[in-house]
Parts: sequence; structure tokens; C-alpha cells
Amino acid sequence: MFGTSGVRGPVGEDVTADLALDVGRALATDGAETVVVGRDARDSGRMLSRALVAGLTECGADVVDVGVEATPTVARAVAREGADAGVVVTASHNPAPDNGIKLWTASGRAFGDERNDRIADLVESASFDFAGHDAIGAVEQRDVVAGGDARRRHERALRESVSLPDDLSVVVDLGNGVGRVTADALHAAGCDVETLNAQRDGRFPGRPSEPTAANCETACEVVAATDADLGVVHDGDADRMMAIDERGRFVSGDALLALFARREAGAGDRVAVPVDTSLLVADALAEVEAEVTYTPVGDAYVAAEAAKPDVAFGGEPSGAWIWPERTPCPDGPLAACMLTAIAGEVGSLAALVDDLPEYPIRRDSVRTDAKTAIVERVGEVAAAEYDDVSTLDGVRVETDGGWFLVRASGTEPLVRITAEARDEADADALFETARDLIERARDAA
Repeated sequence: MFGTSGVRGPVGEDVTADLALDVGRALATDGAETVVVGRDARDSGRMLSRALVAGLTECGADVVDVGVEATPTVARAVAREGADAGVVVTASHNPAPDNGIKLWTASGRAFGDERNDRIADLVESASFDFAGHDAIGAVEQRDVVAGGDARRRHERALRESVSLPDDLSVVVDLGNGVGRVTADALHAAGCDVETLNAQRDGRFPGRPSEPTAANCETACEVVAATDADLGVVHDGDADRMMAIDERGRFVSGDALLALFARREAGAGDRVAVPVDTSLLVADALAEVEAEVTYTPVGDAYVAAEAAKPDVAFGGEPSGAWIWPERTPCPDGPLAACMLTAIAGEVGSLAALVDDLPEYPIRRDSVRTDAKTAIVERVGEVAAAEYDDVSTLDGVRVETDGGWFLVRASGTEPLVRITAEARDEADADALFETARDLIERARDAA
């Protein structure tokens, strides 16, 4: 039921009011007495969050409803409210027809596999502990109409934890999502802020929600055409942040990860990254005598590893960034503030990016309803044909020329392919090898 980022899928098919009701019931039955609830701007979220709250209160849990807010805003509110858990109704960067449910621990970290499995088991068995008529949970709407108690606290936390410059110009593309807290924090610090797609609209009319280079061309053009020092872009729930340098170039997630990691880690430190991360990050960390630790793909796995004492930072090339000493959840607004502070300190984001080596990396996806079976078959073939194979998450094969990864998406019916090498020819060859393995697996299925 749960993928790498909670429950997610098309509304009315995979994600329904019945499911939301049962997840609420299960969370309360599992022992959560107070739960913080929030949602992103999708219209379906209104219906789903009401069903979720009904299930929570029906089984005796009290609810603190913070309304339509960024996922990291809600996650931060869980610990601040002293709640036992949090829930965000969101499909993050997925397209408008989708929605989902993501669960958060009392500390503001995403549920891991064990707790997700407990909730899934309760839902599937319908084993709920219903409250009596005199023990129904209460609902407190925390400044939902005025909109902003949780957001104002998040903004204040950002300004207190990051020394922001007051003389930079920043373009903030919110993607019609709920990441306004980024613009608020930068503006309050004195930055000149220009927003794009700032109107909340869960249909995402300004651009698709996922902050990729292709989807953010307009933001790149605006940064290039103005005197902006950088641009930052969010997905629909603002747990992700990607960036644009002052020349209008979209900065790759691997480059951002290398920049953040090298800045946060020192000798003997580790940085948690997923198995689809570029060699660029390992090389950048080697310069400061730190190293990478690979995790399965998914911010929950990165966050769990980042909680360990010798891990200075965690991140994913998709745009999720975790500073464990500041907050245990991926926080796009925090990442935006941190990057703005770095740009202000060094004077040029473009110069930092130019200083990084470029390794050719190929990424693509194959749509299939048999993703698990295909990846398993690829693993069997790879184990027979290659010496260095890891199955931590999918199938990662290391060769003298580079590496490739074949893994099932945790949120969509896709098999994802990643291949990287130190020169173009090797990267192309490894990518085609990975694609050929998938085709062979499909033919054998």
C-alpha cells in the first residue's frame, strides 16, 4: 500500500475517501492520540483530509488541523505541537489527477517501512478500535482560515537558523503550490523576491508540478533576463527544491547535492544519498575526506540514515534535502534559504557549479505494470553476467567504466534506468546495456 513516499495514485482509483478514512482509523488504533493534519492545494485534498480526520476522531484521536501548507511546514508542526504523528494529504510532484497520504513520526520524520506496514495491516484487516460516544476525538483548526500559524512559525525558524543576505535578488517559482514560506522568509530577510506561479492551484496551470529542467524553462528565462542572483523552484508541496544560477541555467540535482554535501561534511563524516546518485557527489566528498553512504531511493530512507550521529547531511538528486541538525524532514524552503545564503557568501552560484566536474549521466523510465517482476529478472541476469552487483534498491551494477541502476519506482508504474560514466561513450553504452536487460526481462515475463 505504501511506496517510497507514502500512499500515492489517481484519485477515485488508488486513492479514495474510503482509504483516507481507514488510514485515519488505523493511525489512531496504532496509538496516535494527537495528530497534526495538513494538505497541499489539490481540490481532492479537501475531501480526503475530511475523511482522514473523520477516521482519526472516530477512533479517539485528537486532530490539530493546520490547513493548506507545505509538507515540511506540517512535518515541523508535529514536534512543535507535541503530537504523536502527522499526516499530509499530498501527491507531492505528481500530476493533478493524483493525490496521496504521507505519515510523519512525532519527531517530524517520515514513517519507515515498519510503521507503514503496521498501518497497512490494520487497513487491510479492518481491525480498528472505535471510540465510544463520549471519547470521540476533538478537532482544533489552528488558524486555518487566516492561514498561517504553522507557516509563520516555519518562516521564523528559517530566518533563525540561516543567516540570510539582505542584498540578493531571488526568483521563486512556486509552481502553483504551497511553498509561499520560501518567498516570505527571503522577503523578510531583505531579499528582492520575484515570484512566479505563486497562486495556489492544485491543477498546476503554470507548469507541471515536478521541478525538472524541462518544466522550469520559463523560470530559467526570467532569471537570465533579469538581474536576479539565483532562482529557486518548488514542487506542489514544497518538500523539493531545485535551483537556477544567475545565468539562467537549471542546476542539476547531482550538482546541488555535491555543493550541499561538500559544504556540510568534514573529515570522517558521512553523507546519506540514494543509490541513483552521481559519482560527482562521492568525488566532491573525497576532497574534504568525507564519504557517501548509499540508501534505497526515497526520502524516508535517506532521513533514517541521516539521523545517525556521523551523518552530516542527506539528499536526493530529485530535490529532497535534509539537514539533520535543523529538521529531520526534506525541507524545500530551508534548502532555498541555505542556497541563497551560499550564493550571497561566495558571490556566484554559477561559479560554484562551473567548478564541479561534469560526468555524463543518463536517466529514463519504462512504463510497465510488471515493474517488480522485471527488476527481479534483471537482477537474476545481472548476477550471472557481472561481478559487482548490488540489490540494495533495484539492481546497481558497477563496471570499470561506470555504473548503471535498474529499479522499480516506488510511486508510479515505472522501471527507472540510470547510467553514468566518466565519458559520453561509456555512459551511452551502459545505458543501452541496462535498457537491453529490461527488454530481455520483459520478453521473458
